[in-house]
Parts: sequence; C-alpha cells; structure tokens
Amino acid sequence: MNETYRDDPHAPVSYYGARRIVWLVFFVFIIWLILRALQPVILLFALVFLLAMVLNPIVVWLHKHRIPRLVSVIMVMLALIAVTTTIILFAIPPLSRQLQELVHSTPNMWQGIRTRIESLTRSYPEVREALPRTDEMAGKVGAAAGTVGNFLLQSTLGFVGGVASALLAILLLVFVLSNPRPLVTAYLALAPDRYRKQAHRTLERMMRQMIAWARGVVINGVITGVSIGSLLWLIGVQPALIFGVFGFLGEFLPNIGAFLVSIPILLVALSMGATKFWLALGVIVLVYQVELNVLVPGVLGKEMRLHPVNILFFTLATAELFGFLGLFLAVPAAALVQIVIDEFYLQPRKIDAAALDREAAVLVEGRK
Repeated sequence: MNETYRDDPHAPVSYYGARRIVWLVFFVFIIWLILRALQPVILLFALVFLLAMVLNPIVVWLHKHRIPRLVSVIMVMLALIAVTTTIILFAIPPLSRQLQELVHSTPNMWQGIRTRIESLTRSYPEVREALPRTDEMAGKVGAAAGTVGNFLLQSTLGFVGGVASALLAILLLVFVLSNPRPLVTAYLALAPDRYRKQAHRTLERMMRQMIAWARGVVINGVITGVSIGSLLWLIGVQPALIFGVFGFLGEFLPNIGAFLVSIPILLVALSMGATKFWLALGVIVLVYQVELNVLVPGVLGKEMRLHPVNILFFTLATAELFGFLGLFLAVPAAALVQIVIDEFYLQPRKIDAAALDREAAVLVEGRK
C-alpha cells in the first residue's frame, strides 16, 4: 500500500517525497559550493574540452590519411601555435595603436556626442524632457568608462599572469586529443543503462553543434569583421581595425553579438556628425543582413537553434561565474542545457510540438 501511494503521481507530497526534495536541494547546494571553489579549474577544462571537440575532426581526417594520431595532434597544435604567433606579431601592434588613439580621443568623442544631443534638444524641446541632462550622462559614461578600463586592466594582468595556465591548457589539450576514447568510454559508463542512448545522442549532438558553431565563428567572423572594418574605413569612421575585430568577436554570441558590436561604432560615428552616423548605421544593417540571410543559413544550417534570450542569459551567467573568458562558454553552455533537456525530458514524453506551438500562439496573440 505504501509503495502504491509513493508511485501515485496524483498523491500529495508525503514525508518520503519531502525528504527526497530536501536532500536534492542540499545536494545541489553542495555541488554549487564545490563548483564555486573550483572555478579556475572548471574554466580551464571546459575550454580545453570545447577546443578538443572542434579540433578532433581535423585530427581524425589526418589520421584517416595514414598519419599517426599523435603526429596528427602535434601537427594541429603546431599550426594553431603558428597562427596565434602570427596574429600576435602582425595584428597586435596596429590594434594597440588604434586602441590607444580611441582612448585618447574619448573626451573629444563625448564632446561631439554632447553637442549633437544639445542641438537635438534645442530643435525638439519635448526630447529634452525624455533625455537625462548631458552632465548626468557624462558622469554615467565616465563611470562606465572607468569600470571598463579597470576591467580591461584586470583582464590584461590576468592574461599576463596566466601564461602557466595557457601552457597547462596546451598540454592537457594534447593529452585529450591524443587518446580521447577512454574519456568517452568513462562518460558512457557513468550513464545508467536506461539512459545510455540519451547520453550517446547528447554527446553526439553537442559535438556536431560545437563544430558548426566554431565553423560559423571562423567563416562568418572573418567575413563580417573584414566587411565592417573595410566599409567603416571607406566612410571615414575610425578606428576601423578595432571595429573589425569587434565584428569578429561578436560572432561568438549569435544574435546579440551584432547589437553589442553596433553600440561603440554608432557612438563614435555620432560624435563625427549625423552623416557619419547614418552611413555607419547603413554599414551595420547591410553587413548583418547579408550575414543573417546568406552566411548563417549557408554555414550553420539548422545546427544552431538558440533563442536570443537563452544566449543572453548564459552570456551573463558565464561572465559572472568565470569572467571575460566565460563569454566563450556562453553558446556551448546554452546548447548543452538545451540538448540535455530535449534528450532526457522532452523526447521521452513524446510531446506534440505543433500543438504546443499553436497553444503558445493563442496565448501570445490573446485569442480565445
């Protein structure tokens, strides 16, 4: 009788059920404390495993062409180091110069924006009531700039002090790529027998989506960054090289990356005048419309289907947990959570997605 009562889904919560809930909450809390204490280690391993998923197809391709796997891994690592060294030697110096110019021109840039706002409020008095005073805006912008400056300084110091971590990450990546089979075997062994297929599909889908995401970042990022930098240089909005790099980095955050990249570009263009502002806005709309309608369907296909709200949540969450480097884990974390929920909860229930979509449409549109 007691067992039947426990198995009845419509029965009220019993002492046994309440005890299980309390233990579950306590267990989750302990896991959370452990994760908080091991943040640097978790970040290191997460980035290494993510990079291993992306590089593994290249290693497999070389191995199929009769190159030993260890030699293939070494070749891939040497190529990766060569590309990184080339970027540091040839791209960092001009980027540093343009970044310094941007920092030095910030007061003049803000003065130009302030002049435009004051001109707008004189022409349209009703706007003056809607906007805060320019002095208040200047104080807020100055405080934000100081916060960003401190953040960049801390990130730089952390980068310089993380050379040992980078070397450890390279060594760990070599170990993972050289012999990943025991790790995958252990992962599958940890899954209970009744969830083995879901665990297999979860890893398979995660690897497929991360490869598609990395391919999209590289291809779309290079095309978008070069397009933004070149077009801004043609219309005279500087520093175009910095903004091109922003365009590339924005591809790590699909959907919301374009919005974040547009803000500094439009602020700088606005400080140069209304004509520059509208030209810069036209450049942004043109580049991202081409990306949305041509590059994304052609490169990503149907692999990445993440809602912007999900990406924004995981962007803020990973940045809060792991700092700047955590931003690179936002999309992988969002994809992993979505895949796990789909494989272990939604698919076993065999829900009618079309019926739920129609019900959601009724709620959103206010129909009865």
